[in-house]
Amino acid sequence: MKTSADPVHDYLAAVEREGSALPADRRQELVADLAEHIEIARAERPDTPVGEILAELGDPRTIAATALAEAGHGTTAGPGANGTPAWSTPEAPARRGKVHPLVPLVMLTLSVPFIMIFPEQPGPIFGVLSRVVGAVLLCTSAHWTAVRKTTGVLLLAVLPTAIITSWNLGGGPISDAAAFLANLVTFVLLTGVATWLWRSRRDAA
Repeated sequence: MKTSADPVHDYLAAVEREGSALPADRRQELVADLAEHIEIARAERPDTPVGEILAELGDPRTIAATALAEAGHGTTAGPGANGTPAWSTPEAPARRGKVHPLVPLVMLTLSVPFIMIFPEQPGPIFGVLSRVVGAVLLCTSAHWTAVRKTTGVLLLAVLPTAIITSWNLGGGPISDAAAFLANLVTFVLLTGVATWLWRSRRDAA
């Protein structure tokens, strides 16, 4: 495989080239999965050479051939770099949840309105449950990269929880107008982040 200043780009391009016989959506999905795996591996093991990470995935021709075999005959992958299937190495991402991408975004965004509309129970309980379930669905979705998932969870789940907790532990009296304004600002922030995630989603089988 020809090397350049960007070995990851070359690797993914080689996979796409070797898998040209695949349907376009399946080929796009395969390349996206590989790119996500590489991104995660580089983040978790910054000291590991990129070439070593790519070698662990296997030869692009083998990966493409495996995908073609699975698409046509349902066979399993051939041997990869460490004697394991090229596209089922221990660190390779498995196909994950097929929940519609709108579901986690709606659950995370509506966690605040639950509390705004029902400030007493069961509003807070529904709000927390909606936030937790939405975060889990977002993390297990195949529609976003690891970086976008992390950003989404931090802004849609962790940040609102920290704001609400700090507000509740603040002590002093809080007027209804101030509470409503704070919840409204938080809701606008959640809507903005959810819109960004929706627009940056990718197709997944």
